[in-house]
Amino acid sequence: MASALADPNIQKFLKWTAILTAVMVVGFSTYHFISGGAEESGELHYRTGNLRLEDGDFQAALTEFNLLLEEDIANPAGLLGRALALKELGRLDEALEDVSTAIELKPDFAAVYANRGIILDHLGHYEEAILDYRKAVQLDPELGEGPDWITRFLRNQAESPPTIIDRANYLESELKKPSAERLLSDPEEDAKQRSYKLEGILSD
Repeated sequence: MASALADPNIQKFLKWTAILTAVMVVGFSTYHFISGGAEESGELHYRTGNLRLEDGDFQAALTEFNLLLEEDIANPAGLLGRALALKELGRLDEALEDVSTAIELKPDFAAVYANRGIILDHLGHYEEAILDYRKAVQLDPELGEGPDWITRFLRNQAESPPTIIDRANYLESELKKPSAERLLSDPEEDAKQRSYKLEGILSD
């Protein structure tokens, strides 16, 4: 074996094999970075942002979604995620701008309509909120059902929280009353509203 490796032709073959292997590895890594690296990085920021939302660290979530949108400014899911963080930070006008842009980019994005309805609701634009609640459920009827019993069990919720349909129905009934008799905002009940992300319901 040693004598075979000492053969100049074998050594030359092994040398060029090593060089070609190195070139292929570098080339593949470069191609992967250019073609897919940004997308994978964006997916990581999106997942991390959603985890920070669930943890209640809304400023960290905002940072992650901002990083995602720096790479892909027209990403509807990223805009939705940033809107949820902004909403929780009390920056409702900015959140409304993001969800409205997401809807322009993806008009069939049911979760964005649900969240825009919630934001409009908080801003006191009740008629517009109702329209978005209805539109969200029209696009995805499951959004009107709320979490199933397994999800509620895992979250230690004895009762199902109010759904966007519950809220829409309530607002419609209140708006039919004389102005002086309406109760359109109830902080305790409003706090039970839930935000919606692309994959499903996300706790506030």
